[in-house]
Amino acid sequence: CDWSSDVCSSDLYSQLAMLDVADGFSASRTFRFAITPERRALLNTIRFAEGTWASGEDLGYRIMFGGGLMAGMDRHPDVVITSRSGYRSAAAGAYQFMPFTWALASRSLQLVGFGPEVQDQAALFLIQRRGALGLADQGLFTPHLAARLAPEWASFPTLAGASYYGQPVKRYVALKSFYDLNLSQLRASAGSVAPVAAAPACEPVDSLRCRLEKLDRLGPRSR
Repeated sequence: CDWSSDVCSSDLYSQLAMLDVADGFSASRTFRFAITPERRALLNTIRFAEGTWASGEDLGYRIMFGGGLMAGMDRHPDVVITSRSGYRSAAAGAYQFMPFTWALASRSLQLVGFGPEVQDQAALFLIQRRGALGLADQGLFTPHLAARLAPEWASFPTLAGASYYGQPVKRYVALKSFYDLNLSQLRASAGSVAPVAAAPACEPVDSLRCRLEKLDRLGPRSR
């Protein structure tokens, strides 16, 4: 909770969206992380930053570093590629997983293959590992959220606006603009709105304070 007190208050919401047998699963396997509109918007923003958005098509899950496409999706290709600008990387997939990062996530979540669903799960695992899942579940793309993920995705800016690794970086305003639009579209298609916390019930109900609050809710009596 060193970034913001809001992180602590959102931890419960993050936990409730995990390990739910009625959410976050496919026909063939149960996944650990549910995919809420807020989480999907962040995942899509990572794809936008990493150059794998591909208009939201699954083709983006096959993109390797440098822009080429992997032949299959049964495993991480683990091939080092040199770009025209001189960078070398074995990153692959929608979230440009490095081989060792993918090995950690897939082993921790017991993922099979390298398809879109498992890549989403691995990305959420990395977001949680960076202590940013609570921030993500708030539905706000803040500079602190971007900075939390900057060590994981070089295209995300630090609080200083630079890449954590000195590589090309997306501007925060561009990422926020994409995120806000994408989240509004996802919420509209899901018929949902931002979660609003319910006011706690007054207890004990027979106390003078609770009775006065009840009278306030009823409003003034007519004469």
